[in-house]
Amino acid sequence: MKTSRRFFLSGAGVLAMAAFSGQVQAQDVISEILQSNGRGNWDDTFDARASDGDKVASNLPIFSPQTVMYIEQAVGQYSNIVAQGGWPMVPATKKLELGVVDPDVVALRKRLMVSGDLPASAGISESFDTYVDAAVKRFQMRHGLPADGVLGKYSYAAMNISADVRLGQLQTNLVRLRTMSGDLGPRYVMVNIPAAQIEAVENDRVVLRHTAIVGKIDRQTPILNSAINEIIVNPYWNAPESIVRKDIIPLMRKNPQYLAENSIRILGPNGEVDPTTIDWSTEDAAKFRFRQDPGKINAMASVKINFPNPHATYMHDTPQQGLFNKLMRFDSSGCVRVQNVRDLVTWLLRDTPGWDRQHFEATIKSGESVPVQLSQPVPVYFTYISAWSTGDGVAHFRDDIYGRDGVDELQLSQAL
Repeated sequence: MKTSRRFFLSGAGVLAMAAFSGQVQAQDVISEILQSNGRGNWDDTFDARASDGDKVASNLPIFSPQTVMYIEQAVGQYSNIVAQGGWPMVPATKKLELGVVDPDVVALRKRLMVSGDLPASAGISESFDTYVDAAVKRFQMRHGLPADGVLGKYSYAAMNISADVRLGQLQTNLVRLRTMSGDLGPRYVMVNIPAAQIEAVENDRVVLRHTAIVGKIDRQTPILNSAINEIIVNPYWNAPESIVRKDIIPLMRKNPQYLAENSIRILGPNGEVDPTTIDWSTEDAAKFRFRQDPGKINAMASVKINFPNPHATYMHDTPQQGLFNKLMRFDSSGCVRVQNVRDLVTWLLRDTPGWDRQHFEATIKSGESVPVQLSQPVPVYFTYISAWSTGDGVAHFRDDIYGRDGVDELQLSQAL
């Protein structure tokens, strides 16, 4: 994918002209939605099905010239919404879901119509019908929420972020995306921190998408560009000094058997150190190296993905697979845990002779720690993109978990 800064910027003028030519019509539609009192009823909408919900899912990479053009288009759309006064707030006082008839559904319908999630033809009524159900699911997908069609606290919180704040978020992230110009490589891996998601990209298409666990707010995953050059099957885990101080020492004070129960050894200049010889009421243990043996309970489980960087950051498997089911996946100490990591590693090792899936799985079963050098290093980019667009009318938003967008409202997960 060879791109240039000129290519990234050239779409703005065309999109601005297109947005202006349709501005009057768009304003009329928004005004009509906001001023509607009541039309449509349960009988003529209950069996409706949304026709564009599948457009939210896409194999378009976030780092793509098309994404930049789509987000420029979204900026035009949201600028028009803001100029018309934004969307109505939806009272976050009750559980709204399919089958409910409630006055609050009127505000919900209008909110979803203004943002393009609900067709205007669905009408304004108090019925939470299948039109509204499909629209809520589409909204939830765009915001990285479980698409269950139920309005809960996280859906309400995302829905009631004002249109002008969302516009600012799009503009901030447009600047970030424009900086990723140039040739990113025919194959690369992109870790998007706010989305806690990984894209494996080949020939300008996302071929694999993985759920991730990224750094806690006080142990943030860094922004970096590097190249994956090594896979370690059944790795040893060497605990960083920060984890020794913040986690291991306090745990040993509570449970002197913690190290033995987790197969962690203490290594000093003259070999292995007996934990009973250390005064755990102090932080003297931090001067030693703590190494966990390979195995199922190893902090990196089956595999570690290495790439040169000054932060000692890497990607890895985890024995705590249940964490991937959490909505807020900000639980690591800076490194990135990868769901279904064996699929990603198989893709990374594809061009490395002798390392097909069968041999890789057999090596895991052996329990032996084996480093593997990639014959062709694969570029990796850790980035911070909290808003983007994958198509006409499909704007995606995520919480500004590390507070880098500059708006407190966007740090939802810290407030809930």
